[in-house]
Amino acid sequence: MSDALKLPSGDAAALAAALAALVPVIVTDRLRLRAPRLQDYPAYEAVFLSDRARHMGGPFTAEDAFSDFAQAVAGWMLRGAGAWTITARDDDAPLGWVYLWYEFGDPEPEIGWVLTAGAEGQGYALEAARAVHPRAMAQFGSGRVVSYIDAGNHRSARIAQALGARRDLAAEAALGEPDLHIYRHFAAKEGT
Repeated sequence: MSDALKLPSGDAAALAAALAALVPVIVTDRLRLRAPRLQDYPAYEAVFLSDRARHMGGPFTAEDAFSDFAQAVAGWMLRGAGAWTITARDDDAPLGWVYLWYEFGDPEPEIGWVLTAGAEGQGYALEAARAVHPRAMAQFGSGRVVSYIDAGNHRSARIAQALGARRDLAAEAALGEPDLHIYRHFAAKEGT
């Protein structure tokens, strides 16, 4: 195991646990969204080093995957928003991650999601994103949160649409990345 993945002990472990406890836990019918832990990273790396990351600029190197993971976790301390690890309610193994964050270079806060290969196709991404959506609206405001989705990622586009998001062609033109679609999220009463 690399030094970066050695688990903290003693006072460092207590501090890490105390900080993780500040991240809100969200429970749905089937899922629990909790603070990411260093123990989740091997599953994160498996996703981001694979072809599953093709719609997010990947596959990544191990260093880039760890940097992305660290950025998502650090978002809680820096911006009050970051990533949650998605687990089943009765099992702590990572099924994926749902994000409410500003990724480096993003002009607006984003709701995003990624699943492990074994969790794909079971509706977990939509269930997790639906659970985070009200928090996004309360924290940033209706119409002020987006999902950045690769033009070829039709599954994620359907999730954004199921959340009531609409493509924002003006934001896409301003960003100037023709292969990236921007879906703008609205509070439930405005989303349809």
